[in-house]
Amino acid sequence: MINLWEYLKTADKPIVLYGMGNGADKIISVLESYGIKYSGVFATDGFVRDKYFHGMKLTSYGKLKEKYGNMIVLVCFGSARPEVIENIKRIAAEQELYAPDVPVYGGGLFTKEYAKNHRAELEYVYSRLADEKSRETFKNVIEYKITGNPEYLFACETDTDEPYESFLRLSDNERFFDLGAYNGDTVSDFVGRTGSYGGITAVEPDPKNFKKLTRFAEELQDIRLINACISDKSGEKSFSVHGGRNSAAGIGELIRSVTVDSLSEAAPPSYIKMDIEGSEREAIKGAENTIKCFKPKMLISCYHRTEDLFKLPIEVDKIRNDYKLYLGDFRSVPAWELSYYFI
Repeated sequence: MINLWEYLKTADKPIVLYGMGNGADKIISVLESYGIKYSGVFATDGFVRDKYFHGMKLTSYGKLKEKYGNMIVLVCFGSARPEVIENIKRIAAEQELYAPDVPVYGGGLFTKEYAKNHRAELEYVYSRLADEKSRETFKNVIEYKITGNPEYLFACETDTDEPYESFLRLSDNERFFDLGAYNGDTVSDFVGRTGSYGGITAVEPDPKNFKKLTRFAEELQDIRLINACISDKSGEKSFSVHGGRNSAAGIGELIRSVTVDSLSEAAPPSYIKMDIEGSEREAIKGAENTIKCFKPKMLISCYHRTEDLFKLPIEVDKIRNDYKLYLGDFRSVPAWELSYYFI
C-alpha cells in the first residue's frame, strides 16, 4: 500500500491538478510542504476559460494529455454527481489518478504514520462495528485515506436506501432533529420516507441558508426552525458565513449557539442527524444528557476532520456504549458522504 504523499515525491511522471477552489488550495499547500511540484491545472471542458490558478493558466484534460501523454492526475474537488464520478473514472482508465484526502476543517493528514499512531483507537472502533458491510467500509476508507486511490471508495459504496432498509428503521412518529439543515433537503428526505412524524426541529446557522429553509418549511406542520449553530455550550460562537453547505464555526461574526440538550427540553428527539461542518464532536458533548437518557437514533457525518473516523464514535461511547454502530459511504469523491449510524 502506497503512502500517497511520499509516493508523489518520487514520481517520474508530471503531476497535474483536476479542479480549483478550496480543495485545490489545500492540496497545493500539502504538495509544497513535501517539496512536490505540479505541472498543470485543468477543469472540465465546459469550465475552461481564460483563467489562471496559482499562476498557471487553466486548460483542458485533452490539452494536457496531448502535451504529457502519461501523467498523474490529482482530483482537487468533491462531488457526488454521477456524471462527474463517471468522468473521474474515464480519466482513471487512461491515467494514474488519485483523489487526495485532506481535511475539510482542521489539520493533519491520514498517512500510514498517522494510522500507526492511532492504531488502538482505530482498532477499538473497528471492534464496535455491528456488521460486515460496515467493517469492510471502514477498512476501505482507511486504505483510501492513505493511498488517495478512489477505487477503495467505489468498492464500498452504499446505496442511499440501504441504511433505511436494513438498520435505520424510521417510524411514523419520529421526533427528528436536523442539525445542519441547509435548505431543507434532509428534512424533505425524512418526510418523504416517513409520511408522518411526531415533530421536526431544523437548525441552520447560515442566514442565507436559513431563509431558504424557512421558505421550504412553509407547507410543513409541526416544524421548529432555529437560526443558530450547534455547540457544546449555549451562548454565542464565532461563525464563518459562506451562504452554502460549507458555512462553519470559525473566524467570523458572533451568532447564537445552542446545545442538543437545551433543544431537547421541550420534547427529546428520537432521531438526530448531524452534518455540521466539523463541529460534530462539540455537538455530541452538548447532547450528553439527551443521549444518556433517551438514546435517540443518530446519523453523524464523520468526514470533516481527519480524526472524526475514530474520535466521534469514541465520544459517543463515553456517554453510553450500548449503541449498535454502523458505517456507510454514499457515492462521492472524496469520501464526503461518510457517516456513522448509532442505532
